[in-house]
Amino acid sequence: MDFLKNRSIRFYMVFFAILIMALGSSVAAFADSSTGATVAVNAGNLSESGPSSVSATAVTLNGSDQTTSYALGLTVTDARGNGAGWNLTITSTQFSDGHGDTLATTASSIGSTPGVSCNAGSSCTNPTNSITYPVTVPAGNTAPTPVKFFNATANSGLGKFTITPTITISIPANTIAGTYSSTVSVAVVSGP
Repeated sequence: MDFLKNRSIRFYMVFFAILIMALGSSVAAFADSSTGATVAVNAGNLSESGPSSVSATAVTLNGSDQTTSYALGLTVTDARGNGAGWNLTITSTQFSDGHGDTLATTASSIGSTPGVSCNAGSSCTNPTNSITYPVTVPAGNTAPTPVKFFNATANSGLGKFTITPTITISIPANTIAGTYSSTVSVAVVSGP
């Protein structure tokens, strides 16, 4: 009986030693293993898009100077990944009724900071805007040199945003009744 007992103890000790060696080598294999991982993050583009047409609220002449307004819902995407900042610029043709009647070249203005929101599905670094308001929207028979109306200073404005400037139009009391139209051009350019 002692023979079997000693043999059983030796068997268990050998089994235990083999188990320790197996576990020890597995742990060592995982501890010594390492893998380098890389990911390429390529620069995208700077872009702006907006509606093809908008209409201001109609005005009924009443003998007093009046104003009306419209909003531009612009989408600005800065996917360049360089933090260079950007500017939104605006210019326009003079409001005309097509029969020789026009509104003043200074009729349109942006009176306050446009609304800004980060688009769904985009992680954004909100734009830091340094423009002072109001901004007169330039106008002429042909669109004059554009002016800045919103910007993202360096290291801001990364991601995809909806920017909504409200443009106010002055309608003098002596305006000839009619439907006036203008071509408004908005662009995004690099730089703070």
